Amino acid sequence: MLVCVFYLILRALDTVEDDTSIPVEIKVPILIDFHRHMFDRGTEEYKVETVEDYDEYCHYAAGLVGLGLAKLILASGLEDSFPDWKQISISSGSFLQKTNIIRDYLEDINEIPKSRMFWPREIWGKYVDNLEDFKNEGNSTKAVQCLNEMVTNALIHVEDSLKSIASLRNPAIFRSCAIPQILAIGTLANCYNNLQVFRGVVKLRRGLMAKVFDRLKTMDDAYGAFYDFSCMLEAKVDKNDPNAMKILNRLITIKKVCRENGVFHKRIAAYLSFSAIPEYADCNACASTGHIVLSVS
Repeated sequence: MLVCVFYLILRALDTVEDDTSIPVEIKVPILIDFHRHMFDRGTEEYKVETVEDYDEYCHYAAGLVGLGLAKLILASGLEDSFPDWKQISISSGSFLQKTNIIRDYLEDINEIPKSRMFWPREIWGKYVDNLEDFKNEGNSTKAVQCLNEMVTNALIHVEDSLKSIASLRNPAIFRSCAIPQILAIGTLANCYNNLQVFRGVVKLRRGLMAKVFDRLKTMDDAYGAFYDFSCMLEAKVDKNDPNAMKILNRLITIKKVCRENGVFHKRIAAYLSFSAIPEYADCNACASTGHIVLSVS
């Protein structure tokens, strides 16, 4: 119940904060006075210019949500604290926020009466003069390159995400925290090198989401899922992309963590067919079949 109330309060604040039809001079007092001290001043008016700004925005928008949830879980006595739990909880929340910001580019840029712009100028400014220019077909190549750099940035948080969920022992808490993190890396794999992010809605297939919900039981399953989605992402990397080496190095690190901690030889493979999609055909997860493997207990 505490978690439900926690999220409802934050949802109410987020609804006001995201509404671009409310003038700033009205919005700021609403947020600041929302039951006095329930809102931490941070995102009431924010322009994302640098990557540091972007990280700070995600810290306030979702990192502190992750920290608040961790505090509630620890207060319940169902879980124990672990080294650096505050920083890791914040980073895990930021991972989810960055994933949503990347996926929701078109929805945010088309917001009426005013666009919501969360992508940092420090990144997109390398490719175009205005963030909305990525919608133009003539900028397709630059749009995808910028998108790939955004995904590469988000992967910084994956190791903290794995540490966060690996610390959980209560099965119900583990699943409720692990599933969003797995779906996040799956969403990033789906968005990477995908021009559809700038043209329409990009979502994981419902069947794939259902398998994650149904089959995630242990941390070994989580390591397996992160490994498999990392392979799926790796298969889409174009060696000519400006950030190809950077993302490949990050994926190598993620896969190494999963291999060293997950009990891969005990996994029962559930094959999710991607063989009809050329860019997935060489995925290292199951190169001989052209399938992605998702772990099952």
